[in-house]
Amino acid sequence: MSDSLSTPARQRLTALAVRWLLGALFLYMGLIKAQSPEDFMKLVRQYDLVQNPLLLNLIGACLPWFEAFCGLLLLAGLAVRGTALVLVAMLIPFTVLVWRHALLLHAAGSLPFCAISFDCGCGAGKVFICYKLVENAGLILLCGLLMCWCPAARKSADRSCGR
Repeated sequence: MSDSLSTPARQRLTALAVRWLLGALFLYMGLIKAQSPEDFMKLVRQYDLVQNPLLLNLIGACLPWFEAFCGLLLLAGLAVRGTALVLVAMLIPFTVLVWRHALLLHAAGSLPFCAISFDCGCGAGKVFICYKLVENAGLILLCGLLMCWCPAARKSADRSCGR
């Protein structure tokens, strides 16, 4: 049976599906966190990176909206490669922080590493660490695919990735 879609067409459709999936996910997660910036700020505080209360409040108030904005850009097909790069630049340090926090919890207790669960601040509530690390690796991979498969910016917006 012959395949009716050429490889470039399949790649464009896959990129479109990935763009919509990531866009919807980041829009949803950003809006979930934006509904309760105080709770999000408390979760950010658990990583002990920011001591300045003003900076902590700024992160709690702005980061969720920035994630939602990135999601909107992906859904609209605007600045796809740049948005994917920004998301990777946020996901990698966040994943390292989650992994580090889980290692500290593992060292403090007697639980196996993959049995550790906590609210990492991603907007999904309490998650098992191994699941979260695999999930973030998948998100980084999907963003990487968008960066590779989507063409560079062109003069016409109707030629953006997956359209």
